[in-house]
Amino acid sequence: METRELRYFVAVAEELHFGRAAQRLGIAQPPLSRAIRQLERRLGVTLLERTSRSVTLTEAGSVLLVEGRAALDAVDAADRRTRRAALASTGRPALVLVTKAGAAGELLPKLLDAYAAEPGAVTVDVLLCGVGEQERLLRDGRADVALLHLPFDSTTGLDTEELRTEGQVVVLPAGHPLARRAHLRMADVAALPGLPMPRWPSSDGTYPDGPGPQVRDHAQLLQLIALGRASAILPESCRVHLRRDLAAVPVLDAPAVTTVIAWPPHSRSLALAGLVRAATRL
Repeated sequence: METRELRYFVAVAEELHFGRAAQRLGIAQPPLSRAIRQLERRLGVTLLERTSRSVTLTEAGSVLLVEGRAALDAVDAADRRTRRAALASTGRPALVLVTKAGAAGELLPKLLDAYAAEPGAVTVDVLLCGVGEQERLLRDGRADVALLHLPFDSTTGLDTEELRTEGQVVVLPAGHPLARRAHLRMADVAALPGLPMPRWPSSDGTYPDGPGPQVRDHAQLLQLIALGRASAILPESCRVHLRRDLAAVPVLDAPAVTTVIAWPPHSRSLALAGLVRAATRL
């Protein structure tokens, strides 16, 4: 299979419409249809069921959609990492570290300071992202290394080192009656009147159903909590940057959160190795 054919197929499979897929790809519809038929002949399977009114995926087509996306992501990641390696070889080496905005607490500045003191340290560009995005940015090659959080992020296929494990707290408006409690339990948090949990977007940008407000980033979440519109369960390290109008109460039975530093297993970057060493020493 050719990369071009995979891109064509993924576009049709996602749009389920040849006209829209052709427009998305910037090509005419006839050559797109020919390319898909050629791909089906080469594989010896039917990927799409076509009628005059609809296009649907066959079981084989559904499998190729999943595998094709992964293959194209790997190609794009290889492209980005190769270009960055070329920049490094011309005397402009840098690492891109991605982390969820507001999640690293005091760990991130300590890590950057520790690494900067290493012999041969290079520039570290920090990429702050929304919830759940750091794993994708690492896997698709836009970042060299990431701070991920278990059990929420997947580290399958990545090399990792554990940095710390911590409990979780519920963040409430400072004036809330429960803000003075020494600790709470998950059942107490679930029963909070008028302070629903936020709804974060999924990988496709849609929000799950529920009573909580739609939230895009950490700053927006803290503002909503301060206004008495939401509450949130966050790692205990979030206390470092909490505003005065917010309070954090430990949740005894909330799952522990482990912060790991993660990177692609095939990386041969000496700069990355130095950053990981500095992280583990912390």
